Amino acid sequence: MMSFMSNAQTGVTDSLSAKQAVIIALKNNYDIQVSNAQIDIAEKNNSWSEAGLYPTVTLNVGYNNSIQDNSNNPFTFTPGLILYRSLSPNLAFNLNLFSGFAVKISKERLNTLEEQSNGNAMLVVESIILDVLKAYYGARVQYERLLILNKLKTNSLNRYVFYEVKGKYASSTSLEGLQFKTQYFSDSTNALVQELSFKNAVRNLYLLMNNKEVAQEVNFPFLTDSLNINFPLIDFEEAKNSLKTNNQQLKNQFMGIELQQLNTSFQRSFLYPTLSLQGGFVPSKNWFEDLNDSSMKISTEILAYNGSVNLRYSIFNNWKNKRAVEVSKIQESIAELNYKNMEKSVTNSLANLIDSYKGNAKVVELSTINLDYSLRAYKLAEKRFKLGTLNSVDLLVFKNTYENQVLQYYEFLYNKLSTYLEIYRMTGRLRLDYVKN
Repeated sequence: MMSFMSNAQTGVTDSLSAKQAVIIALKNNYDIQVSNAQIDIAEKNNSWSEAGLYPTVTLNVGYNNSIQDNSNNPFTFTPGLILYRSLSPNLAFNLNLFSGFAVKISKERLNTLEEQSNGNAMLVVESIILDVLKAYYGARVQYERLLILNKLKTNSLNRYVFYEVKGKYASSTSLEGLQFKTQYFSDSTNALVQELSFKNAVRNLYLLMNNKEVAQEVNFPFLTDSLNINFPLIDFEEAKNSLKTNNQQLKNQFMGIELQQLNTSFQRSFLYPTLSLQGGFVPSKNWFEDLNDSSMKISTEILAYNGSVNLRYSIFNNWKNKRAVEVSKIQESIAELNYKNMEKSVTNSLANLIDSYKGNAKVVELSTINLDYSLRAYKLAEKRFKLGTLNSVDLLVFKNTYENQVLQYYEFLYNKLSTYLEIYRMTGRLRLDYVKN
């Protein structure tokens, strides 16, 4: 028997709900940490200084040394070996007064890039939430299957032991004994394989949560959320109308259009003249020294100030700026076409998911009825077998039918749940449920 079937039976010390799993994943997942770091970068870049509004001030200090040999130069007033040294700091100031609104456009672009970083992070969050919920309920499905298979294994064991004892003290059919023995080992194998499936499902859940170190022995929690979820009705038109405002993929694609529009405006700014203000302060100090005559040393000091207003306008550059604007407009139209294409694709995917969900819901409804009938038939067959009106071969047929139906039921139920979660993510509700709370 499994050692983690329930808290009461096994001493499992911890439990885990679907919401707890999602919250842990949102806190620890590496992809989300990377997205948060990218958001920090975008926030730091989103400033007027990055856009070029504020002036730049630079300091440059030069210290030069040179030796001039005038020993063989009869036309100089400083014969001999002259050492020349100079120290010349340079403080420069540059302010952009007008550049065709490029500064304002650059700031708007940085705002949009920050929004895009947040949008990309939201896509990662949605993906993580969806993956964690699917992994959680997938593990829960494996757990429910394991419960059923362990119960069937226990029943097979009881029959097998009964016929072993009966064979010692009374006459029994050896064929029935061998059949129940084979059935027990077959059920044991199925339960063991299912146990491994459950363990792997929980490990995959832990991997998404990034909450524990990967180890061979894992403390398997009790999954508290059941699969009996009350699914609300889904209206296609309502869900379709919410796509533009809530679907993160479309929102990110629309931001791509905005970025391209800003790029067109930025390229257009090069058609305007630019006006800038420059200023500077350049002090310098120089030393002259005759290396052959120590008494000949001269030093000078100079203070220089400069300031200018520069107007620059490109009259002709082979229509390069004009072509850049036209190319950017074409890229803008491409971005709009990509948005329309994605909008149709997302809407079509939503329609397919809703149809699939409705189909899965009907399959689950029919499977529930079929499961009920197969369970009742199996119990009735067991009673008849005990009364001796049904042989072991027919009993095995009813048992296998029930086993197949219960395994199919949980598969259909998971498909329904998975499809519903996909719709929930596509309409942005997963993000709203977990991020805002």
